[in-house]
Amino acid sequence: MALSVSAAVLLGIIVFVLLKGGYVRVGSAAACALFGFTLAATGLAPLINTGLASLAGLLASL
Repeated sequence: MALSVSAAVLLGIIVFVLLKGGYVRVGSAAACALFGFTLAATGLAPLINTGLASLAGLLASL
């Protein structure tokens, strides 16, 4: 049985664990999130989405 998880959900869980463990502070996490939203509005967004899709395909084939 294959389990499909959204990249946003997976990254959200990782950020939550890092915040809870004290590895990342709230301000740093907020700055990274805002950077991500800003980056999504640039011309690099399609390239990043293609790269993530390729990585997901590679991991799914393992």
